[in-house]
Amino acid sequence: MKKVIVLLISISCFSCAVQDKTKSEKKTKETLVFQDLFNSSMDEDVNCYRIPSIVTAPNGDLIASIDERVPNCGDLKWSKDINIIIRRSADNGKTWSAIETVVDFPYGKSASDPSMIVDTVTKEIFLFYNYMNLDTEKDIYYLHVVKSADNGKTWSKPVDITSQIAKSEWHKDFKFITSGRGIQTRSGKLLHTMVNLNSGLHVFGSDDHGKTWYFIDSPIQPADESKIIELADGTLMINARVNGKGIRYVHTSTDEGKTWETKAVPELIDPGCNASIIRYTSIEDGYKKNRLLFSNAKSEKGRVNMAVRVSYDEGKTWTEGKTIYEGSSAYSSLTVLENGDIGLFFEQDGYTKNPFVSFSLEWLTDGADVYKKPRKK
Repeated sequence: MKKVIVLLISISCFSCAVQDKTKSEKKTKETLVFQDLFNSSMDEDVNCYRIPSIVTAPNGDLIASIDERVPNCGDLKWSKDINIIIRRSADNGKTWSAIETVVDFPYGKSASDPSMIVDTVTKEIFLFYNYMNLDTEKDIYYLHVVKSADNGKTWSKPVDITSQIAKSEWHKDFKFITSGRGIQTRSGKLLHTMVNLNSGLHVFGSDDHGKTWYFIDSPIQPADESKIIELADGTLMINARVNGKGIRYVHTSTDEGKTWETKAVPELIDPGCNASIIRYTSIEDGYKKNRLLFSNAKSEKGRVNMAVRVSYDEGKTWTEGKTIYEGSSAYSSLTVLENGDIGLFFEQDGYTKNPFVSFSLEWLTDGADVYKKPRKK
């Protein structure tokens, strides 16, 4: 009788193992669905859409923002009509709203390079962009911000913050706020990056939830378009684009940005292109692991091979990651969905498409890691 019971238990355990394996294989083989949110064939009057930025709003909605480049696909100083537009999703990216215009100046004045910060305390979303009046002040860059208090449904009028986050002697310099997104630290501080090609990368921020802004006069080099995050121990880390090197550079500060240590990261190959780095989970928030996510065109030369990697040691090392799209791909922006999935919004096929795609942590790691909701503190 005991042998029969043991046999039944063994069969039962084997059955459970088979079921668990089947579930895991099914999950890791999930099919990616690319939703092209902005493409060059959508409107015959628009030449192209470029520079993606995506965040998850306080209510869980997704907001995808981008340049609407009308007469040509050139950057800010080359186009007299660039507008900032968005699409929103209330169901984790399954469906999206029609295109909504956030910033649209009269012809001759352009807005470009959107980036966003979500303030989880005030529930406001800040959208930054770079502005130029090509008719009266060509090559003079101004730095603007608008904000939304209703999860991206409506937006405030533009506010010029150039004098707050850039020196007056930089008036004629090539300067711009990095596209993509900034962060809010655990203390509630808002932080972002801006580039002055003559003097280097700078961090700017706000200690009063966006009422006023300041910049930290500690130039960081080498660095072009860059992303800032806060590590688990409070260290600030910047992951930087550096042209012509074939790799990323990382800068870290343990004194709130006053001084920085710099190192090359050969592990993160890069063709000289804007990338994205965000926090996925932290132990302090009740998760079992600290996890960072990084996306870029994973190639030393040429903007191809959009890939996403994971770090479990606060950016010291990275997984090989997984290719999301092998072909032409450039700028990217990551966000974490309300259900724990990972959302990626990126440029594809020679700037003709800008798809959104989402996937689970389990799929990204081929079953080696699984997202679980945090423990209650």
